[in-house]
Amino acid sequence: MGHTIDEKRVYADRTGAETVLVASEQGVVVTSLSADRVGEFRIDHRTAARDVAATGDRRAVATDQDVLAGGYEPTGFGPAAAVGFDGTDLLAAGPDGRVARLDDEDEWTTLGHVETPRTVHGGMVGAADGVWMVDDGLRNVGLDGVRGVHGNGMPLAATGDGLYRLGNGWMTERDGAFGVVSVDAADDRAHAVGADGTFVRESVGEWTAVETPADPVDVAYTDEATVAVTEGGALLADAGEGWRTRELGVSGVAALAVRG
Repeated sequence: MGHTIDEKRVYADRTGAETVLVASEQGVVVTSLSADRVGEFRIDHRTAARDVAATGDRRAVATDQDVLAGGYEPTGFGPAAAVGFDGTDLLAAGPDGRVARLDDEDEWTTLGHVETPRTVHGGMVGAADGVWMVDDGLRNVGLDGVRGVHGNGMPLAATGDGLYRLGNGWMTERDGAFGVVSVDAADDRAHAVGADGTFVRESVGEWTAVETPADPVDVAYTDEATVAVTEGGALLADAGEGWRTRELGVSGVAALAVRG
């Protein structure tokens, strides 16, 4: 017999468990993860979630109505396509292309506009018209057709024609269409997902194909495991002994984030 989304399942001692947030059409799913073992999971907030981001104990969710923060409180941004943190600053991008920063007074300051924003991470915005760097405004730093971006440390971008690394200009890491690129905080684990499957970075410029039960729409990292999620709602976790899979019972999954 199958299990409903609201059933709580515990598979391991939760000491040291980390919290994973998943953005889906049905809502934000929260689950605990100890190494590669999924503990509790439930829909924590019902809304059509387009994106989710976390840093430390903070989280943000992009929805068709607003950006939600804290305990899913509306922030007044309006409809959002992507959210992300630049250090402690919360950034958001709307379907109309507006990119803004939430200030200390909980007011949004518009930084500029881009074409079809798709992702926000580490002070960078990935959009149809390229990668944009956030400072007092927005500065275009090249590429086009950007589908994924990692803005911390050594910036990486996933585009419709390749995977790129920012150094002295954008340098090709791998040819082909890519939609996802993720790097952990220590910059020693990295994955990219594209038309030819999932790849893991062995070293700068060296990517190796890795088998996954299904192609993920997003990848993130806990201290002990690589965690990924599929559009159909399968949570994948690998702590070094292969992928474990847990169906979360949701669909239309867009993103996941690990909350410290």
